[in-house]
Amino acid sequence: MTVPALFVAHGSPALAVQNNAYARFLKELGSRLPRPRGIVVFSAHWDSPDQCVDVDEQHITLHDFYGFPEEVYTIEYPAPGDPAIHNEIFSLFKLHNLHTRPVQNRGLDHGVWVILNHMYPEADIPVIPLSIDSRRSPKEQYMIGGMLSSLREQDIMIIGSGGLVHNLRLLRETEEVESWAAAFDDWIGEQLETWNLKQLFDYGKRAPYAHEAVPSYAKEHFAPLFYAMGAADHDRSAEKLFQSYDHGCLSLNCWMFGTF
Repeated sequence: MTVPALFVAHGSPALAVQNNAYARFLKELGSRLPRPRGIVVFSAHWDSPDQCVDVDEQHITLHDFYGFPEEVYTIEYPAPGDPAIHNEIFSLFKLHNLHTRPVQNRGLDHGVWVILNHMYPEADIPVIPLSIDSRRSPKEQYMIGGMLSSLREQDIMIIGSGGLVHNLRLLRETEEVESWAAAFDDWIGEQLETWNLKQLFDYGKRAPYAHEAVPSYAKEHFAPLFYAMGAADHDRSAEKLFQSYDHGCLSLNCWMFGTF
């Protein structure tokens, strides 16, 4: 069985202690999917020009944010790493001539542990965080994800963690969804469902409200989509599993690439 790849919006760090529809969806998703023997996460909160691989055998939990409820800072997600999976990742990147850098003692940023704390709360599945490079083109990001596609056949899940609409300057205290945010998400969804890479790779010029949805300071949150898609290049199938919004325009969605 091949494990699907996922794009998962990690939303606000407060998601870690919320019991809203999205949090409940993530909990259900973890039990619905085949249990992986390892989880590779391309996180928006690790943006580096080098392709970095966290090689810790035991992770600490980073509370890399401020101004949230105190209980969020008490959560620990002590997931292990896995040297065998680390080595397989290095081998695959080397096979494709991608320079990589091992990193120790970094810890799991909230783009990783907030979603996994809902999906796999026991923290007993090895987690391997990987950096993204928001300065690369979408095509390059897609190709890097594709280098790891064979891991899915080894029961290893590949997740891109970020946010498709992520403009913190336009958040509002409202439950009403901003029309521009929905229009952007809908356009992206149409391209995903037809696997229209030409359109997606040029989303900045072609998608409606792209500037509002993906401002220049937040491109790292959109990039994980392409890494996750690349890992499912052989399947080229996309299914939206969930969609909601927080603060009017913070998109909380989950896309599955490939089937199981």
